Amino acid sequence: MSKRKSAKYKLDRRMGENIWGRPKSSVNRRSYGPGQHGQRRKGKLSDYGLQLRAKQKLKGYYGDVTEKQFKATYQEAARMKGDTGQNLIGLLEQRLDMVVYRSKFAPTIFAARQIVSHGHIRVNGVKCNIASRRVKVGDIVSLGNKAKEMALIVEAQALPERDVPDYVAQDGTDKVTFVRVPTLDEVPYPVKMEPNLVVEFYSR
Repeated sequence: MSKRKSAKYKLDRRMGENIWGRPKSSVNRRSYGPGQHGQRRKGKLSDYGLQLRAKQKLKGYYGDVTEKQFKATYQEAARMKGDTGQNLIGLLEQRLDMVVYRSKFAPTIFAARQIVSHGHIRVNGVKCNIASRRVKVGDIVSLGNKAKEMALIVEAQALPERDVPDYVAQDGTDKVTFVRVPTLDEVPYPVKMEPNLVVEFYSR
C-alpha cells in the first residue's frame, strides 16, 4: 500500500480547488497555496506546467497513487484501443479502493484504501486486501461482517455530498456490482479533470 506523505487538503490548496468536494477542505477558507509563499501572485503556467498540474490533480484525486503505479496505468491505457485519456480514467475507476469509495463504503479515498488493506472488503465473496486490484465488469464488491458496523462506514453511507454513480449498482447497504467501465463524462468529479493533458505530459 502506498503511504500518503503529505496532508491531503494541502493538495487542494496547491491546486486551488476542492478536488474531492469535501466540506472540510481548507480551500473553502483559504484559496491560496500552502506554505510561506502561498499568497504570492501566480504567474501564467506554461504548457508543461498545465500538463503537470493536470497529472498531479488526477493522481491526487485517486489517493495520491505512486508515480510508478500511475505511469504504469497510463502505459497500459496507451496500449489499449480507443482514446488513451478515456482508457486511463476507466482503468483508474476499476481500482478496488476507488470502487469502495464510489460505493460510499468509505468517506474518503484514503479511508477506502485503509479499509481494503485491513481486509474488510470481499470481491465475489473472497477477502481482498490489495487496493490497486482491478475490478472486472460483473464483480461483486461487499463489506465483511465486522465492517458493516464500523462507525467510519456508517458515516460514509450518510454523506450528503456525493451519490453512488450508475456504473456501480447497489444491492442493499453492504454490496455492489461493478456494472460497466465508465467514460469520463459519467465519472462524478467535483472539479474538471483533463486526462488529455495527462496524455500530452507522458507523450512528450
